[in-house]
Amino acid sequence: MQKILVVEDEVKVANAVKQGLEENGFEVDVAYDGRMGKSLAASNSYDLVILDLNLPHFNGYELCEVIRAKNNRVPVIMLTALGGVDDKMQAFELGADDYLVKPFDFRELLARIRVFLKRAGAEPTQSTQFKIAIADLEIDREKKEVTRAGKKIALTAKEYQLLEFLALHKGKVISKLTIAEKVWDIDFDTGTNVIEVYMNFLRKKIDKDFDSKLLHTKTGMGYYLSEEP
Repeated sequence: MQKILVVEDEVKVANAVKQGLEENGFEVDVAYDGRMGKSLAASNSYDLVILDLNLPHFNGYELCEVIRAKNNRVPVIMLTALGGVDDKMQAFELGADDYLVKPFDFRELLARIRVFLKRAGAEPTQSTQFKIAIADLEIDREKKEVTRAGKKIALTAKEYQLLEFLALHKGKVISKLTIAEKVWDIDFDTGTNVIEVYMNFLRKKIDKDFDSKLLHTKTGMGYYLSEEP
């Protein structure tokens, strides 16, 4: 049975989510404030975490950082009334995988949960290409490490997955829809600009400090990774 942590200070919302998830076969722990959430996250292993942002003691941003420090792979979904672009950007920068604004439909939350758990449990790709080199960018697929000009670049799990996917299709323009399906396993509109956000993260880490740019946008068509613009 897959185990989910729900950190939500609105008792009615937390209990409703817990009940709905348990009815769908999940084991659920609930924390009603950030301190309790931090304690549970530190002492237990979860398959997925659902976080509110406005929490007593530790807010959702701080808690997301704590969770990411322990486990860089567990999917984190932000569930919050804060729907501003800056709120979403900050959540993604700290490692959130998705962002759902209240009020929400439980069926959509359940669909997103299943998407992330399906991906987390999927078998790894059977490609025999263990290392990818594009110009001075090197990707070690076994170690999940990225370097450029010999400098190690720290990426979150989702940033790495996006970069690896683009690298495996070097020079090919990949549409946002394809990226959403292959990297996020999402075939519906999440209502966020998550792909643009993550491309910006990658550009800052991969291209910003180098004269030659490797990440490119083809307006209206998609993104690609190449030595040539």
